[in-house]
Amino acid sequence: MSASARFDRGHTDDLMSFLAASPSPYHAVANTAERLEKAGFRQVAETDAWDGASGGRYVLRGGAIVAWYVPEGAEPHIPFHIVGAHTDSPNLRVKPRPDTGGHGWRQVAVEIYGGPLLNSWLDRDLGLAGRLTLRDGSSVLVSVDRPLLRVPQLAIHLDRSVSSEGLKLDKQRHLQPVWGLGNDVLDGDLIAFLEQEAGLAAGSVAGWDLMTHPVEPPAYLGRDRELVAGPRMDNLLSVHAGAAALAAVATSGAPLTRIPVLAAFDHEENGSQSDTGADGPLLGSVLERSVFARGGSFEDRARAFAGTVCLSSDTGHAVHPNYAERHDPTHHPRVNGGPILKVNVNNRYATDGSGRAVFAAACEKANVPFQSFVSNNSMPCGTTIGPITAARHGIRTVDIGVAILSMHSVRELCGADDPFLLANALTAFLQG
Repeated sequence: MSASARFDRGHTDDLMSFLAASPSPYHAVANTAERLEKAGFRQVAETDAWDGASGGRYVLRGGAIVAWYVPEGAEPHIPFHIVGAHTDSPNLRVKPRPDTGGHGWRQVAVEIYGGPLLNSWLDRDLGLAGRLTLRDGSSVLVSVDRPLLRVPQLAIHLDRSVSSEGLKLDKQRHLQPVWGLGNDVLDGDLIAFLEQEAGLAAGSVAGWDLMTHPVEPPAYLGRDRELVAGPRMDNLLSVHAGAAALAAVATSGAPLTRIPVLAAFDHEENGSQSDTGADGPLLGSVLERSVFARGGSFEDRARAFAGTVCLSSDTGHAVHPNYAERHDPTHHPRVNGGPILKVNVNNRYATDGSGRAVFAAACEKANVPFQSFVSNNSMPCGTTIGPITAARHGIRTVDIGVAILSMHSVRELCGADDPFLLANALTAFLQG
């Protein structure tokens, strides 16, 4: 697909397939890499020496991916245009000793990851996915994408106060899912089951990073199918759009005045402080090595970073029809109204006036409408990888995204047009 082509509803169809195939950050990264390889990108190892040849390449590290395209003859000081996103979503993650239970039930011990809407995980058919690390240090992906687990809610007959006082969940006691029956807790039972599912020899798994996910597939919703309901839109919607935009630019054949980059990090939902998070060294290391591989100096690196711009793309809040008073009265982003520009003067978002101009120019070039979002002054404002990226690397960063409802729910809701409108805007931005 050329960069001059327009993403349309087919992009949204593809997003739904991407969401369903990416139940963990590791799967999201693997699927993103596969899509980029089809566009001619090749993987490079961080432990290898890099050359300055033109073309697309990418680095994988756990649940993070950084991909970039070097135009023919790119000088060392050429700036970067970066789309930043994150691969993780709030969920329930398996503890180091996963086998638990009682009263004839077998359960899985889980820990709360990020800030999920806990009630949305109740009475859902859940699968299990993630990464299994073997005794030789290698790892394999595993996904049990069928109803395996369930967090059963207490019947109203046993808690009459829930109607008047609301649902109150204890994170330790009330969210451990059931997955079978048995009078004894069998240590190693869950991992032995997953070894079988992954086709591994018994006892070959030494470590794991596992998480629950809903098995209900994404779906169009509404009278005219103008909405999409699905899991992990925060923030795989942006990862998918960024990968599509990067592939489009790389295969367009059009001249580029910037080096387009996709940086999708893990661990945004719990602070980004990891070797695969936005507050880690991964992005800076990749950008610097790209400069030096093309024969650049520290001066070239400084010049490149000074002209670099990052669009931190993450979901934001559409105005909720049942809670409109929770939103700023003069800023009511609507679904299918185009991507949103996220602003907070206390720097919870990194956008400033010059950043707004950059995004407005990209949207104008792509013929895409955009909206502005600010929080109600009486409500706390969330944050993103945007301020972290700006502060850590000293690069201009702009916070944008797509407006959705039910953020951090097991199943979120967006407009069916907004994903491809975002992808069109990102393509125009990456073109430079």
